[in-house]
Amino acid sequence: MTFSIGVVGVGQFGGQFAHLFNLHPGVTEVFVVDERPERAAEAMERYGLAGSVGSFEDLLASDVDAVAIFTQRWTHGPLVEQALRSGKHVYSAVPMAVTEDEIARIIDAVRETRNVYMMGETSYYNPATVYARSQQKAGRFGRVFYTEGDYVHDMDLGFYDAFQHSGGERWKETASYPPMLYPTHAIGGVLGALPAHAVSVSCVGVKDDRQDGVFDKNVSMFDNDFSNATALFELNDGGVMRTNEMRRVGYPSHFRESRFRFFGTEASFEQLARVTVWQDKTDVHDISEQMESRPSMSLDDPSLANVAPELREAFVSGLAPVHDSSRLPKEFHGAPNGHEGSHHFLVDDFVTAVNNRSLPPVNAWTAARFTLPGIVAHESARRNGERLPIRDFGDAPASL
Repeated sequence: MTFSIGVVGVGQFGGQFAHLFNLHPGVTEVFVVDERPERAAEAMERYGLAGSVGSFEDLLASDVDAVAIFTQRWTHGPLVEQALRSGKHVYSAVPMAVTEDEIARIIDAVRETRNVYMMGETSYYNPATVYARSQQKAGRFGRVFYTEGDYVHDMDLGFYDAFQHSGGERWKETASYPPMLYPTHAIGGVLGALPAHAVSVSCVGVKDDRQDGVFDKNVSMFDNDFSNATALFELNDGGVMRTNEMRRVGYPSHFRESRFRFFGTEASFEQLARVTVWQDKTDVHDISEQMESRPSMSLDDPSLANVAPELREAFVSGLAPVHDSSRLPKEFHGAPNGHEGSHHFLVDDFVTAVNNRSLPPVNAWTAARFTLPGIVAHESARRNGERLPIRDFGDAPASL
């Protein structure tokens, strides 16, 4: 089977994914829509796409089978629900949503329409998560009782450019986006390796002091002045997960923006920016080479024309030795990849799920477990670290 797809928002991320969808043999046609018609026209010409559509509503009224949403991060929830209820399968960039109600409405829409929904969480395919998932399944950790997932992406290393690129003259209003409302690159990398979910959280936010109009409550559309936040989660299996979301940090996030640690009763796994080790009770094993993603293309590749210069490193990383590339279509060989080799797997998993009418790995129920803990953590930080319960929507059904 094959299907057609419309990509909504073809800026820095959307254009790259439109290209990959167009390469995949499971997709027949790719259409694009963008609030800037010239950007849609440019993407259509550059990647040889089937056409452009005037608006999101026009796309939903068309006969395309699926949509991929790459709009501003706080807009995803309502757009996803609308698309699902219009009869479309949906791929959405992270986060899933920004409120518990939006998450619940998406799950209800998936359950009622039986359409495929997938959140495009890169950390599920992060080499560290892939490795830890295999070790956990093999029982080599013993009982995993403590984990860490950090998203350490300094504003100076890409985010100023990104928000200016997408936010226009009033970009500072959106650049104050609360760190814990973008939690999935940290949480997803941990819970993507473990059969567990968060049930409560206490979080402390660090108020920003740069005084440049970003993370300023008087400017922020989110009433937010936290630039860094640290959350401690209780997991349903009795374990503990700590998450750091940092936007002011002396760390080379262009080398590795997400990093992870897993501690078990028999062995442990730890990452730094350039070093990764597996440790047991007798020795330390340097496994850094297995985590290293090989460049998928040059930083000067013309397909990166719409990507802000400070973000380009994230789009050129390819597969790591721990990745199983044998499952990918041959058309992806040599194609642009990114975010530690995840882009190819994201596209292939969504295409496979739609064509097989099956649940993708990061389905609505899994996406909720990656997203809602951060939403509750931000509220905890607003309440000075009060410990709050986290609703769980349960396991995904066996099939759609």
